[in-house]
Amino acid sequence: MTALPARDYAAFLFDMDGTILTSIIAAERVWADWARSHGLDVDVFLPTIHGKRSVDTVRGLGLPDIDAEAEAHRITLAEIEDVDGIEAIAGVAAFLATLPAERWAIVTSAPRALAQARIAAAGLPLPPVLVAAEDVKHGKPAPDPFLLGAEKLGMRPEECLVFEDTLAGLQSAAAAGMDSVMVTATHKHPVETDVTGVPDYDDLRVIRTGEGLLRLQRTRS
Repeated sequence: MTALPARDYAAFLFDMDGTILTSIIAAERVWADWARSHGLDVDVFLPTIHGKRSVDTVRGLGLPDIDAEAEAHRITLAEIEDVDGIEAIAGVAAFLATLPAERWAIVTSAPRALAQARIAAAGLPLPPVLVAAEDVKHGKPAPDPFLLGAEKLGMRPEECLVFEDTLAGLQSAAAAGMDSVMVTATHKHPVETDVTGVPDYDDLRVIRTGEGLLRLQRTRS
């Protein structure tokens, strides 16, 4: 069992897909249809969609005569309509309920409307601070999303702990100067990283220190 970060934090920042909820089934249905319509190898393409903004995924393909913004918008509308099978990661609802509202945020690569639809479908609370795809010029793995999340909470980057599930997200957090924990609930294969991994939130709890900071602990040793 790997050790959790051995320090206290002012705030927690959570990625959404794969970190607090799983939307893999729904997302891959929509993206598979889109990929087939453009003659892409679905099995090769689908692993590349996670952890990045849709527009960055489409743009990165370099397809001829494609308006990446327009295609990403159509994909987002389809994803908003398809929330069947979206579920919360085990233990996350109880874990989030222990956090003060002003001490946590969701920082996602999804557009705001899609994020709100998926969070509602998973039965999770919507925090006061939600950083979405359209809020930043550069998405993950650039540091911009997490830096904006910290700013909106009124915290310094180094005071924040990030919960992520993808390498792009972990790279974004590291570039922002933040510690991370990797949630592996949806992983089919090991991810090469030195970041501490946890399967879900069932074995995690938060302790409020005398200084008002947040300390992450395991419920079982």
